[in-house]
Amino acid sequence: MRPGAVGRLVAGLTALLLVSGCGSGGFDGVYNLPLPGGADVGDHPYRVKAQFKDVLDLVPQAGVKVNDVPVGRVERIDLGADGWTAEVTMLVNGDVQLPANAFAKLRQSALLGEKFVELGKPAQDEQAQPPAGRLADNAVIPLSRTNRNPEVEEVFGALSMLLNGGGVAQLQNITKELNAALEGNEEELRSLLGNLNTFVGELDEHKAEIVRAVDSINRLAGTLAQQREKIAVALTGLEPGLRVLAEQRTQLVTLLQSLSRLSDVAVDTVNRSRDDIVADLKALQPTLTKLAQSGQNLPKALELMLTYPFPDEAVDGIKGDYTNAFIDLDLNLGTVLDNLGRSRQSPIDSLLPPSQGTPLPLPNIPLPNIPLPNIPLPNPGQGTGSGLGDLLGGLLGGARK
Repeated sequence: MRPGAVGRLVAGLTALLLVSGCGSGGFDGVYNLPLPGGADVGDHPYRVKAQFKDVLDLVPQAGVKVNDVPVGRVERIDLGADGWTAEVTMLVNGDVQLPANAFAKLRQSALLGEKFVELGKPAQDEQAQPPAGRLADNAVIPLSRTNRNPEVEEVFGALSMLLNGGGVAQLQNITKELNAALEGNEEELRSLLGNLNTFVGELDEHKAEIVRAVDSINRLAGTLAQQREKIAVALTGLEPGLRVLAEQRTQLVTLLQSLSRLSDVAVDTVNRSRDDIVADLKALQPTLTKLAQSGQNLPKALELMLTYPFPDEAVDGIKGDYTNAFIDLDLNLGTVLDNLGRSRQSPIDSLLPPSQGTPLPLPNIPLPNIPLPNIPLPNPGQGTGSGLGDLLGGLLGGARK
């Protein structure tokens, strides 16, 4: 065959391919042509669909990898059903097993390299669900389990905004102001840093106490939350009382002012009478000293005085159930006065003034003798007490049997 014929045959085949591609839907038909190389999908591949918010410049026939190992290729890219997302159909080798909750990420092989889709298991963290099930044919990976890396253009755009419109341009001014503020204060700054280090160390040593305090506050807050209704009722009940206090504020202020003046007067009175009070206390000192020296003698004397003339020992001499007592009470006034006259000075004379001289003689008035009835006394062995108490019981209620 001549060379000219060969050239015409090649041109015709090329034209035929172009026409067939345009007739099958434009340049998309070129992506469907088999290309050499790429991942081996095997004899029984399965299809997986993944929904992305943005696939950037991902194209069909791009690679699909698992742990950086090619396992398939992108078959087609379509617009999602909602009209705002992209749906990527991938052809995956049938020998590759993935969980039903697998994720899909859009990655880049290098800084300016091609895009590919990475499939994998969920991340092993506390919030992610553990791998479960198996990814089946025509399974769909939703938007919640897909993402993409930022583009180089996006990184440079953000850096440009930071350099041009951010605070980087003010770093020089900030540095100058810091130098001006710290110049000459190096010792104070060093001391401040040392104190701050000590403070942080103390906080670290008392970390357990701080945690307990925070837990206690938390429990207190919980208790207050449980008692919220009661606290609200208490606060509501306090409102009338607070209103009354607000209305009587003037009277309360006046009362406090009066108390202040009264305290001033009391303090002045105490200060003025301090010497007299000290003198009275000093005068009481001998009396108190003698009382302290008397010890147990004073209580014993009082006990004897209250039981006179029938002390507790008088009952011990009584034998039997009854004791007859005959008492003659001589109330002759003349005899009484004669007895009193035998003393150095008569009590009647001491009552008269000196100007009256010798007192008048008093008439001798005889008084009848009054015999006392028989008084039954209790048996010491049967009574619960003795002395004056038992005697009074006999007088009032008779003898006890």
